[in-house]
Amino acid sequence: MTAPRAAAVVPARYAAHRLPGKPLLDETGKPLLQHVWEQVRRARSLDPVVIATDDQRIFAAAEAFGARVVMTSPDHASGSDRVAEVARGLDAELIVNVQGDEPEIDPDDLDRLVATLAQEGCELATLARPLRADEKNVLNDPSAVKVVMDAAGNALYFSRSPIPWGDDTAGCHLHVGVYAWRRDALLAFTAAHPTALEQRERLEQLRALALGMRCAVVVTEHDALGIDTPEDYARFVQRMGSAHRPDTRKAT
Repeated sequence: MTAPRAAAVVPARYAAHRLPGKPLLDETGKPLLQHVWEQVRRARSLDPVVIATDDQRIFAAAEAFGARVVMTSPDHASGSDRVAEVARGLDAELIVNVQGDEPEIDPDDLDRLVATLAQEGCELATLARPLRADEKNVLNDPSAVKVVMDAAGNALYFSRSPIPWGDDTAGCHLHVGVYAWRRDALLAFTAAHPTALEQRERLEQLRALALGMRCAVVVTEHDALGIDTPEDYARFVQRMGSAHRPDTRKAT
């Protein structure tokens, strides 16, 4: 049986509230968006990898580093809507949405998402990682989205509040906002109206659960550190510098 074809779409916009022009920041020697694109292309199961944007500056930069890029409508309310526009023109049954600010996403995790989504009856798959004992501060951080799963590993609920309830991290999982969709499910999701819980939590994945979609959660130990603030980017630049800095210590 032939495996369904999987493609990746990387939505990228210029006007980020906390870090304008984020995709084009290039203190590492290349745009942040290029780091994301190169990392996604390392996944063995994803072809093509397409950048989706509504900004001519991002379009030109993506073309310059060799990416396949599509100019989309400026009227989309979310990255999912932008991905859906591109997905309509792709010959792929599975669509992986990787945000344009995830330069350290693990390619093997993307392949695991695709393999999970290829299972019969799965319409959507996403990533989560266990919270560590030293991350109690994350429990009450509304910018850190938590997820609880059933015994089969499917999402029961996502929240900005601590779930499950308690003041320790045992059994808690942090959602990693990468999504793999069956194409038809993605198009149905973006055609539906936002739901009350989605609007209250400001989490669009709750719309998928409200629609009765099965959302499989792939648990990883990897940190996919998204870039949201100038401080996040400065730490990323530092990590990249450390990774490529030659070891000048003398052997003793």
